[in-house]
Amino acid sequence: MSVDSVFRSHYIQRIHAPGSKPSQHIEGCAEPWGVSVSGEYILATAILVDGGYFIKRFRRIEPDNAYNGKRAAECLHRWAVSHLSGKNRDRSDLYRIFVYDCPPYKGKQHNPISKRSIDFSRTEEARFREEFHEALVGKRKLALRLGHLSSDVRWTIKSRKVDELLKGRISIEDLQPDDVRIDTRQKGVDMRIGVDVTSLTLKSQVDQIILIAGDADFVPAAKIARREGIDFVLDPMWQSIPKGLHEHIDGLRTTCPRVKRRA
Repeated sequence: MSVDSVFRSHYIQRIHAPGSKPSQHIEGCAEPWGVSVSGEYILATAILVDGGYFIKRFRRIEPDNAYNGKRAAECLHRWAVSHLSGKNRDRSDLYRIFVYDCPPYKGKQHNPISKRSIDFSRTEEARFREEFHEALVGKRKLALRLGHLSSDVRWTIKSRKVDELLKGRISIEDLQPDDVRIDTRQKGVDMRIGVDVTSLTLKSQVDQIILIAGDADFVPAAKIARREGIDFVLDPMWQSIPKGLHEHIDGLRTTCPRVKRRA
C-alpha cells in the first residue's frame, strides 16, 4: 500500500463519523481527509473567535471605525483567514470560523448621575452589535454562536475616574453622567467555546485549532485538544499574555496589525 493510500485510509476513518456520508470531492480542492489531490498534506483548521475580546482589540487597532459593524466583521474574517497561509507554514484548509458573542443589551435604565432614562436599544453600541452580527452571518464558512447577557445589570464608574477618585483628584460629587456605564456580563460564551473545542477534537474533525482570545478560560479545553494531538495556536491580537499560558498552547501567532502608538 502506498503512503498516499495510507493517508487516505487514515483520514477517511478520522473525518467521517459512523453513519455519515463522505464529502463529495471537487476537482482541484483539498480532499476531506486532509490530503490534496497532488498528495500535499493540508491541515484541517478551525478558527474560534471570542467576539467580545475581538471587539475590544479591534477598537484599539482601528479607533476611527469603533462603531462600524461591517468593518469589524470584514476585519475579523480577513484576519482569521490569514492564519491559513504564510511563509514557512503548512498549508491549511478552513473547516469553519466560529464567532462567540452575545446580543446587545436593549433594556432601559436611569443614569444614576443625571437621573435620565436611557433606552439602550437605541444606543450606538446596540446598533454596532446588530450590524456586526448581521455582517458576520453573511460570511462564507462562518458560524455565529450567541450566548446571553446576565439579567444582573449594574452601573459602574469608568476605570479612569476610579483612579482619579482613589488619588483624591476628584470627589463623588464631581462625577458627570458620562463617567458611569452599565456593566453587563456575558453568559454561555466561554462554555460554548469549550464545548466546541472538545467536540471538534473528540470527533476528529480538525487537525488544528486557532483561538483568537486573550484569557486563561480556554486552558481546560486546550489541554484536551493537545492530548488528542491537535495543534493548538493562540492569537491574542498583540496583547501580552501571562507566561504560564505558553505551556498550554503549541504556538502563538497574530495576523492583525499592531495597535498604533499615540504620537
